[in-house]
Amino acid sequence: MSSRPTIRVFVVEDDDRMRAAFEAMVRDSAGFTLLGSAATLADARAALMAAAPDVAIVDLGLPDGDGAELIAMLRERAPGTLVLVSTVFGDEAHVIRAIQAGARGYLLKDTTADELVRSIAAVHEGGSPLSPQVARHLLKRLAPAARASQATAASAPDVDALTAREIDILTRISQGYTVAETAELLAISYHTVTTHIKNIYSKLAVHNRVEAVNTARRKGLIL
Repeated sequence: MSSRPTIRVFVVEDDDRMRAAFEAMVRDSAGFTLLGSAATLADARAALMAAAPDVAIVDLGLPDGDGAELIAMLRERAPGTLVLVSTVFGDEAHVIRAIQAGARGYLLKDTTADELVRSIAAVHEGGSPLSPQVARHLLKRLAPAARASQATAASAPDVDALTAREIDILTRISQGYTVAETAELLAISYHTVTTHIKNIYSKLAVHNRVEAVNTARRKGLIL
């Protein structure tokens, strides 16, 4: 029987109280393991390369540099570590820079503990959680490109065909099975299922399960 492994988390936050709150949240959440934390860019660089967490919660306003530098470094040197930004900076410049650097999610610090826990799990499973204010910035930024792409969408080649295994997994997800249950049904590991889900999201250009299922049904990939 496949069992759900713990999600290994590392916290990069310079505010002592906030860092302690994040650490406690991870420790108290079922399915999470706290690998460590850092308060500066320099300490985080060394610690993250040694710890190799699944998800790193990264603040952007660090005392010795921009957290976006750390995100870019992880994308290049530790692509297995996914980054969830947690910051007070909700302006478009910070949002775009962090996303371009490789952040998979972007939350403002008014996010509740429950929402943060769900967002960590979502990032680990291939999602891209965003605070509403952040989503508005991205939609505003991408709207012109989206309108332009619609004009040529009808003649664009179909590049998002799913493999047979990905269709099997998405079918189970559409039927309400969890990742762990899907892994057990298909006799594969939990990690293999999450990897396939990430690939599905990328191919279908979606950010969560509901969008993936709806898009796949619209394209006739699943029933």
